[in-house]
Amino acid sequence: MAKTKKKKEIVFLVCEETGDRNYTLMKKPGTAKLELMKYSKRLRKHTKHIEKKK
Repeated sequence: MAKTKKKKEIVFLVCEETGDRNYTLMKKPGTAKLELMKYSKRLRKHTKHIEKKK
């Protein structure tokens, strides 16, 4: 029997300081939450971004 494939889900990276959704990613379900240092256009510097779903 063939295994069923788990679909990837769309995830947003949200800036902690401004609350803007700056990045979107496709991610496998069941993996750990992301916390990355990414560039914020509004603040013009790198800030911590955390993962949020729709």
